[in-house]
Amino acid sequence: MGFSIIITYLLDAIGAFLLLNCIYLLFFALVGHRKLPQLVPTVPIPPRRICVLIPAYKADEVILETAALAIAHQYEGVAHVVVVADGLQPQTLKALRSEGAGVVEVNFERSTKGKALLHALSVLPSNAFDVAVVLDADNIMGQGCLNRINTAFAAGYRVVQAHRTAKNKGTAFALLDACNEEINNHIYRQGPAAIGLSAALIGSGMAFDYGYLRRLLTGIGETVGEDKELDFRIARDQQKIAYLSDMYVYDEKIENAQVFTQQRTRWLASQYEFLKKYAAEGVRQLVRHGNIEFFHKSLQTFLVPRSLLMGILGVFFLLSLVLPFGPSVAFWAGLLVLLAAALGIALPARLYNRQLLAALVRLPYAIWCMCLAMFRINQTKTSFLATPHRAHHPIVPVKN
Repeated sequence: MGFSIIITYLLDAIGAFLLLNCIYLLFFALVGHRKLPQLVPTVPIPPRRICVLIPAYKADEVILETAALAIAHQYEGVAHVVVVADGLQPQTLKALRSEGAGVVEVNFERSTKGKALLHALSVLPSNAFDVAVVLDADNIMGQGCLNRINTAFAAGYRVVQAHRTAKNKGTAFALLDACNEEINNHIYRQGPAAIGLSAALIGSGMAFDYGYLRRLLTGIGETVGEDKELDFRIARDQQKIAYLSDMYVYDEKIENAQVFTQQRTRWLASQYEFLKKYAAEGVRQLVRHGNIEFFHKSLQTFLVPRSLLMGILGVFFLLSLVLPFGPSVAFWAGLLVLLAAALGIALPARLYNRQLLAALVRLPYAIWCMCLAMFRINQTKTSFLATPHRAHHPIVPVKN
């Protein structure tokens, strides 16, 4: 077999794989515009006892503001805020307690959110709460969040994901990160929920049956993607994850390239970890148990991250202009159009503005940062790579 034939087959295989990526994104971008069914309570709605857990790793700058706003959040029932303090300063701990927050201190040689949450749940009384809500150290709940979560649990769900959205868009990278968040919400949460599948967890703005969360976290280990691990464990149990598309939790977005690269390194490491761990089990779960949910979660680990996908398609398009074999120029151009259509359809109309056009100029640099992140995945084996936070971001409520 000649060299050119081998290269042609290889390029054809790569093209087919990338085509499937684009079709997946476009499909869920389209179905994500279907209206989600109303959550109808199957039992009366007594206010459940809620524990708001906020893991805070060296987040002294923001945690006081976050905890104070969580404590002040209006809820019809009893809600207790607990900060899981990892590496916080003594004066911060004292201030948190004076605000009325509970504090559980942890100290690990290698910190992870999953281990911190499990330790907190092992220390707190097992029968004191019905629901655990998990926030990041910079998250702020939108008005009525806990009441809506309570309604979802009355509708029979044991796991709920709120709509996490940006509270800052002041820099090009922050806006690109905000757009990425909303596209993820549409494709991985809204889209699957619209066709009866579970929404994907996102790491914060999550709520769980209190006892179920403790069981899910048992043996969580030192994974850098605890939300994805929980996703797979919930799918194995064939429990549905509800998505509250109209209930917002505001989250700080990345404002510079260095932190963007650090965060994406952690995300890529997480995806690679679960690709190796669950790809084969996804097929077994489908064949032996008819578990479409688990298979779908495992399928997502094969998807090329969108920023990298843009770059890869661009490179192959340029190569096709000079290579005499492999898919045609029209094929690669078509994939770029499919990808652009999927992302354009998934992005909310409220984010189409002049600021977005200015931010798109930075997109090639963001793609380059994703490439750098690929070569730094091994850093996650020795470091938590926590995302630093800043306080006092003005929040503009999202208009549907």
